Amino acid sequence: MFPVSKYNVLGTGVSALTLAQAGAFLVAARGRKGLGYVCATGVHGVCEARRDPAFRSVLNGAWLNVPDGMPLVWLGRWHGHRNISRVYGPDLMLAVCDTGRLTGLTHYFYGGAPGVAEELRAKLTARFAGLRVVGTFTPPFRPLNEAERDQFRRDVDSKRPDVIWIGLSTPKQERFAAGISSSLEAGVLVTVGAAFDFHAGRIRQAPRWMQRSGLEWFFRLCLEPRRLGTRYLVNNPLFILRTGAQLTGLRKYPLAPPSAVN
Repeated sequence: MFPVSKYNVLGTGVSALTLAQAGAFLVAARGRKGLGYVCATGVHGVCEARRDPAFRSVLNGAWLNVPDGMPLVWLGRWHGHRNISRVYGPDLMLAVCDTGRLTGLTHYFYGGAPGVAEELRAKLTARFAGLRVVGTFTPPFRPLNEAERDQFRRDVDSKRPDVIWIGLSTPKQERFAAGISSSLEAGVLVTVGAAFDFHAGRIRQAPRWMQRSGLEWFFRLCLEPRRLGTRYLVNNPLFILRTGAQLTGLRKYPLAPPSAVN
């Protein structure tokens, strides 16, 4: 369904899409079950995948693995996909919530700290009249035990949402989506990271000019230096070196096969 071209970034296949196209695909998927999962991936995700082949195969097994960061957009254009644009997870969430109202698309929020998913539901239903949020689930910070997984499955199966939005961290959220998607009576799972905290009003977003210029990482680093220091100050230089080697042909990064996590 919906075949999409992908380009290779350090062995990870990234979907060559615009925000409008990605949103249209999710809205058009209404009523279809078992579509799998969608990942919104930036430099951090690609670097994690470079270190961990199993995680790389999780990203490559996604129905869509959209370019969440400007460096991935620039690389997509270098590969010849001139019309590609950033598919920023928080923007994708808003676009689908807005457009999906016209067709009765149903949503489910999984993730966030205690209270965040409910705050998110309140904020978005106030913002988008007619938005249908059929459920929320706040997981513990540790992996779910079997009883908790069963509780989540039963809740989803009873509500049958078209889209389950997952707001955890990378690579936790992508692994969870890949591991559980085939066992749920749901349409598609979409990993959107900090979108829950942004839209619930708990964390400030970078100004648009910083987002468009690829400087969002610096804004977030200034807000959370302890948590994000290693991610950005180590990953970003490594990413530049490795993509330089890939683009000049000094090193090959073959695509990993999709994961059989399920």
